[in-house]
Amino acid sequence: MVSLPIRLGYKYFRSKKGALISLTSGIAISALAIAISALIIVTSVMNGLEKELQDRILGVVPHVLIHSNEPIEDYENIISKLETDTLVQSASPYIQNQALISYGNKSRGVLLTGIDPLKETNMSILPDYVIKGSLYSINDGNNIIIGNWLASFLGVAIGDTITITTTNIRTSIIGSFPRSINLTISGIFELKAELDQSLVIISHELAQIIDNKRGSTQSIRVKVDNLFEAQSIANELSLRLSSENQYYVGSSWKRTHGTLFRAIQMEKLITSLLLFLIVIVASFIILSTVMMTVKSKEREVGILKTIGATNKQLIYIFIFQGSLISFIGIVFGVILGIIGTLNVANLIEFIEFILQRNLLDQYFINYFPYSIDIVQIIWICVISFILSIIATLVPAFKVSKLDPGEILRYE
Repeated sequence: MVSLPIRLGYKYFRSKKGALISLTSGIAISALAIAISALIIVTSVMNGLEKELQDRILGVVPHVLIHSNEPIEDYENIISKLETDTLVQSASPYIQNQALISYGNKSRGVLLTGIDPLKETNMSILPDYVIKGSLYSINDGNNIIIGNWLASFLGVAIGDTITITTTNIRTSIIGSFPRSINLTISGIFELKAELDQSLVIISHELAQIIDNKRGSTQSIRVKVDNLFEAQSIANELSLRLSSENQYYVGSSWKRTHGTLFRAIQMEKLITSLLLFLIVIVASFIILSTVMMTVKSKEREVGILKTIGATNKQLIYIFIFQGSLISFIGIVFGVILGIIGTLNVANLIEFIEFILQRNLLDQYFINYFPYSIDIVQIIWICVISFILSIIATLVPAFKVSKLDPGEILRYE
């Protein structure tokens, strides 16, 4: 019972002239393989982009900030207490304010950030992305480190002096005006992310002077193990630290950058759904292939019914044919998808060579990152196979309605 559907299903899969596969089967396999490979390549690149942004942005911005409505005086003891907590990897003082950076006739709004460079290696990836100078140079006098994009925009290099205008108001006998300070560029970092144009780094001690917080800090930066539980950890830590004398509030990266990552996930979902439409189109091609086979093999079906073949056996013949097409198409699609993902950078280089221009220069991440997710590929294969089998059932069940007497009347 089982061998008949398999033998005939494989026979109908092959060409009448003895070739390994028929033309219609080859077209169906090619369509499904292209659809699967496109889906794998696009989702892998989007996974890579999401991971790259997560590493570059969340590797620098605070996971958790503990702050209060009053300056935090005893911050060193609080940091020591936080670092003993199992939820915390590391903690350090942190001051960040909006400011205006100026050089010549060019200006730009930035986030003036005061950090402890000695603790930054444990806090973020920033020390690994300083391409000129050194992060520790901010401890020497009035030094500042800025992003490579911002340095290009201002036209500055290491050793140049820029002007920082803060939101702190300075009052004198001639009136009130924003406080300005001249700083020397001692380092340039490049994250290839949005932070390259907005983040500028100074020492925590200098930030204390600029922000009028001598002996205190604005907030405490905390690095945690579980990024996606950062807000609940922030709430728990702030609750532990709060007392009758001072109340603390915790915030996480989700408040400042959560929208960006939600947008990326939504875009990935929508793109995947749109690409699955290609898989559905390929499933219709499989449906057409099996339908054509059923139509061309009506005489053989009539003979099989006459000699005692059951409707169940006949249905299995064409389900096996469609399943074989689907399986081979998915296998080739996965192979092409993985090869295409691994060589997407080479493809872009080839296109740039043909066009004689750089396609990604204007973007922060000027290359195609990728991350191959095996679980995601398995889901793509399973859903694609189910869609293909559903498409195969339509013509397969049509076989049971064929009347052998009508088919063989004129034979």
